[in-house]
Amino acid sequence: MNLLLLEEGDLRADGTVRLDGRRARHAAEVLRVAPGDRIAVGLLGGATGDAEVLASSPEELVLRPALRDPPPAPSPVSLVLALPRPKILRRVLQAVASMGVKRLVLLGTFRVEKSYFASPLLAPAAMEAELRLGLEQGRDTRLPSVLVRRFFKPFVEDELDTLVARAGRVLAHPAATRRLGDIPAPRGTATVAVGPEGGFTPYEAGELERRGFAPFTLGSRPLRVDVAVCALVAQAEMWLRATASD
Repeated sequence: MNLLLLEEGDLRADGTVRLDGRRARHAAEVLRVAPGDRIAVGLLGGATGDAEVLASSPEELVLRPALRDPPPAPSPVSLVLALPRPKILRRVLQAVASMGVKRLVLLGTFRVEKSYFASPLLAPAAMEAELRLGLEQGRDTRLPSVLVRRFFKPFVEDELDTLVARAGRVLAHPAATRRLGDIPAPRGTATVAVGPEGGFTPYEAGELERRGFAPFTLGSRPLRVDVAVCALVAQAEMWLRATASD
């Protein structure tokens, strides 16, 4: 935990915060804070800063926060991601939140197991818990927007163009031959479409290409989805930054 997330309901009239549960235990047992220490804090959806520790035990943490700084700038990269298996999804949610991604679409495709959509991890509260862990890692306070869409064709035909800017659409695809740097970069933002571990089917890749997603490859090594997502976000940010500096 690089930042302790607070909520509006945690703030008391006397300017202090009293926490129990996971946050108090982590502060006492992992961070090992003591009265007089200062720790990084942030208000969910709001400012960041630090807080003086007034008391700390695994049962209760008492702080006096000073929230004065804006959260870090969001990533300019959005993701359309074929829904991975739950164990990998947990890692993906934490990773995208820690990297500052603010829009994630989890999409059903032909190679996505239908049982994945029955996972308890897709419950809004369960996803938010994983996203909060990512925010704490990345010292951020603003939760990503996560949309879950079970069916590929209706999403692509009916929703894609209203949710995703036309410029900067790229498709991570193992059958592609060119690198991301070979594609002209837009100014502003990008959306990266990422298939399941077996990749998009030719039909799915073709439908995305027809809608302006330019295919590119990460290389010859097969990567787990959670590893690929981190590499893709970082690479796409560098791709956009090169155009912004021109």
